[in-house]
Amino acid sequence: MIKWNILIPAGLAVCSLLTMAELAQAAEAPAAYQLHCAVCHGEARLGGIGPALIPENLGRLRKTEAEQVILNGRPATQMQGFASQLSAADVKALVNYVYTPIQPMPTWGEAEITASRIVHEPNKLPDKPVFEADPLNLFVVVETGDHHVSILDGDKLEPIHRFPSRFALHGGPKFTPDGRYVFFASRDGWITKFDLWNLKVIAEVRAGINTRNAAVSGDGKWVAVANYLPHSLVILDADLNLKKILPVTDKDGKISSRVSAVYDASPRQSFVAALKDVKEVWEISYNPKAPEIPAGMIHDFKYREGAFIEGFLNPQRSQLDDYLDDFYFTQNYDEVMGASRNDAKSVVSGQVVNLDARKKIADLELPGMPHLGSGISWTWKDETGRERTVMATPNLNEGVVSIIDMADWKTIKQIKTRGPGFFMRSHENSRYAWVDSMMSREFKDTMQLIDKQTLEIAAELRPEPGKTFAHVEFTRDGKYVLASLWEMDGALIIYDAQTLKEVKRLPMKKPVGKYNVWNKITKSEGTSH
Repeated sequence: MIKWNILIPAGLAVCSLLTMAELAQAAEAPAAYQLHCAVCHGEARLGGIGPALIPENLGRLRKTEAEQVILNGRPATQMQGFASQLSAADVKALVNYVYTPIQPMPTWGEAEITASRIVHEPNKLPDKPVFEADPLNLFVVVETGDHHVSILDGDKLEPIHRFPSRFALHGGPKFTPDGRYVFFASRDGWITKFDLWNLKVIAEVRAGINTRNAAVSGDGKWVAVANYLPHSLVILDADLNLKKILPVTDKDGKISSRVSAVYDASPRQSFVAALKDVKEVWEISYNPKAPEIPAGMIHDFKYREGAFIEGFLNPQRSQLDDYLDDFYFTQNYDEVMGASRNDAKSVVSGQVVNLDARKKIADLELPGMPHLGSGISWTWKDETGRERTVMATPNLNEGVVSIIDMADWKTIKQIKTRGPGFFMRSHENSRYAWVDSMMSREFKDTMQLIDKQTLEIAAELRPEPGKTFAHVEFTRDGKYVLASLWEMDGALIIYDAQTLKEVKRLPMKKPVGKYNVWNKITKSEGTSH
């Protein structure tokens, strides 16, 4: 009897074996995902602490680049490398798995948002604080270690309340202009409204599946929610009722996009949104009398010959030559200073976009991956004594702080720091700008202080060697600085802002951020949006 299997060409046999191996690895990929990825990216790949891992979110990342991210980790994130745990073949199979569309893709539209709304306090609450502390010098502290929020008295530097939060709050809490209400956004889309005067959760709604952040309008009437999934910008009223869903696509409606961030530009009565996958910046007016927006071809503006859409809660587009993932407002809110976070780039150049002209007006010299959303500004005197307004931004993958002249957009100085940092803070009454190096393995425990006049490193603080030390906020008067020991058994370490001496510690469960009501609602130059 002829054994036909020995007549199969050797090359074909090898191909068959490779195919079988690839099939086996592909079959194991879902289990590998659950073992290594699900805790951060969600069991259904729809996001959690980390972003959703689906083709709709991975369009700007080639598969070969995704393989390197899995093997070596990703700078400026909590994404660790798995080179010691997964083979190259395992990684390739895992990448193919996360690039496979989910069928059917879950929807989250008007019906789902409306049905998710929860009212915790249906009755009107008293219009005065239930505590004796200064309501404008409160701190809101996000503790991700056990998913709680603490409220601190900024004068006594003591907690007055603590309550459970939604999982993985993200993007920083946002306040109404009177400081009474604060809104939180979670990575899985929940928006929570909290009454700081009565220390109660008022209402909640789930505005998306995977959310980046939220913004509150300058008049306190609207909340905008930036979503990675679905690709939408959701507008809620202050009671968290759905007002409008804006599907996010380019002007031709061909490319949909995640929303990187949305912030309030209160002097303009608008929200400004950065788009992850489309080279545009959106401005959405919440002024009911906003002028109409031209859409498509316009023959005559004066006589309104052409297509127009309502100006209220509709996007005004600024077309760009590059993506803008992250940005900082100038003091008058007429321009945004932005940069792309394309991982494929080794050098990132920033851009300045004028929101009235709706175009780029200048380039910025910004190396690495600047974190403009954490930028601050102050008045600086040059060697001739001339006063200039400067902006400073930390960097997520290089140990450098960039100082930019906001008159001519030139880089005045690149200040070398201990390592890549995430946050930068100061106060009008402080001579120092505080910057962490939390993205550095070696110096994550070190905070550096930059003298705002000499533009030199003036001091270093390292209270707990080996433990992450990051994010500071000042009291209303700038007298004290609260810094986070970013650990499960962590604390807020409080310093005298002038002497830099430690004053006290408040134990906390991984206090990732703290936000002073006064500094936020007055848009202090020393804090972020």
